[in-house]
Amino acid sequence: MKIAIQYAGLTIDDAGHVAGHDAGDTLVRRLIRIFPGAILIGTKRHKYKEFELMPLEMVDGENTVVINMNVIDSVPTWRVLKETCESPKLVNFVWWSPQRYASKIEAAELSLSCALFPTIANSDRTASALRVELQRWTAQHLGEKAKMSSANLGIQLEHAQERQDTEVPVVLYPAIYMSSRKNPKLFFEIMSRVVKQTPVKVEVRLVESHLTSNQAMEFGRQRWATVSPLLPFRHDYWAALARTTAFLATSDEESYGLQYVEAMVAGAIGVMPDKDWAHAILPEGYPFLYTTPAEAEKMVLRAVTDPDACRAELDAIVDGTFTEWLREHHDQDQFESTMVTCIEEWFGPVEGATQ
Repeated sequence: MKIAIQYAGLTIDDAGHVAGHDAGDTLVRRLIRIFPGAILIGTKRHKYKEFELMPLEMVDGENTVVINMNVIDSVPTWRVLKETCESPKLVNFVWWSPQRYASKIEAAELSLSCALFPTIANSDRTASALRVELQRWTAQHLGEKAKMSSANLGIQLEHAQERQDTEVPVVLYPAIYMSSRKNPKLFFEIMSRVVKQTPVKVEVRLVESHLTSNQAMEFGRQRWATVSPLLPFRHDYWAALARTTAFLATSDEESYGLQYVEAMVAGAIGVMPDKDWAHAILPEGYPFLYTTPAEAEKMVLRAVTDPDACRAELDAIVDGTFTEWLREHHDQDQFESTMVTCIEEWFGPVEGATQ
């Protein structure tokens, strides 16, 4: 069985690599590593070194499993495949929070898709949220037969670099978007108070479309903040994390929280809201969870003025070190194994799959 990957935001550069640095592009590259020689769904056919680009209409549906990252469109995708084969094979990959679909029609479409096609979610939280939506929007006889599995995305542990202390503490805005769900205004308000009490450098790295947002330009006007595009290479990204002292998360909801995990593995002290999504990625007793902006301010201030004591406090809540705990609980190998195992269980052996 071959694998094809469908992602609406796909872009390929002149060198034949998947371009872009948002979560979707990163996951497409990751799926290609799991399934070497995978087909990417595009508008024209072209053979590249690491993959083949192919229109959906040309995919051999009988011998190919399509991993669809545009889950809400799985029924139309199935219809296209059905034109040329008897039994289309389709897997949903839900890599974002189901709350992104706020309207009744979109929520119902998402639920129906997950009821009709096997689904792999990027975390246990996402899977739980999908099951709730299934019960809410889908006929019982469909919802009860839904096939669903999940595993935390995890991180590539080998990318982490040795920590580099900086003269002025660095606080990261731990998101690549200035969307309202990320609450950048709250981040700005808290950090505006912190910088009045101690020298701090705030780093904001965004996708290109959000660099000109009002909130990004407001950050850019501050002497204590730098706003820049995403770093183009993973090595540079991890090097920047290695010199990051702390980050302040202000998001209302996360399906997983990959960027936060990566920053903490690199040694940054994470100050996060006391919400279910944060508890899901952290050990019990994590000391830097806030319920009010004032609490967040105090925690960030402590993190940048006494980071060694904060890291010692984190080590004290787990067996071994906090970094070791993160590495054990957020290893990408667990996700990759789940992805391969589930697809092979549902459709049969996959050609060239790695585990």
